[in-house]
Amino acid sequence: MGLIDIELFTTLDFVGQAPGGPDEDPDGFAFGGWQAPLIDEVAGAQIGASYEGTDALLLGRRTYDIFAGFWPHQEDGEDAEFAATFNRIPKYVASRGKPDLSWAGSVQLGPDLVDAVRAVRDRHEKIKVVGSLDFVQTLLREKLFDRLHLWVHPIVLGSGKKVFDGGAVPTNLTLLGPAQTSPNGIVCLRYGLAEGTPATGDMSAPDQ
Repeated sequence: MGLIDIELFTTLDFVGQAPGGPDEDPDGFAFGGWQAPLIDEVAGAQIGASYEGTDALLLGRRTYDIFAGFWPHQEDGEDAEFAATFNRIPKYVASRGKPDLSWAGSVQLGPDLVDAVRAVRDRHEKIKVVGSLDFVQTLLREKLFDRLHLWVHPIVLGSGKKVFDGGAVPTNLTLLGPAQTSPNGIVCLRYGLAEGTPATGDMSAPDQ
């Protein structure tokens, strides 16, 4: 059985909407492309390293459409290595409609999303979920992921879709290693799914 990694770019107030560009998800949102001014060489290298060994993508419909319109045309550009990987590996798309799956290697997930995702995990070793905030809520709710990577950026937007927006349930996570930082203040936190649900206690109680 493989591992499902959720990669989320977020602000300090956990807005994850449209980090890449103003036209990515403009629905009631004025800050599309908020990530672009903050990316530096160190963060770029860290992001690139996180995709090493990836052999499948799990994507929501909106993110898939953005990727399908971009990556097939980048194999001779600055992002050629990313493009070669994304164009080569299978892409699994969560959609209630009928997406255009002309991007080579694209497959629509079946109507039973939970079972379909489990089948993908059985089929591949390292699966990446990128963006796809609506789809991510299902994965969080079902605890259908293995690792959660949060790329936290040093800005507060005050509005926009949140990375934990309707899908969060009581969940334990464990930090997989020290936080990684970049000169522009981006912090990468990598967590693994842990058993059980959060415990509670009383900070005012004397030590036993």
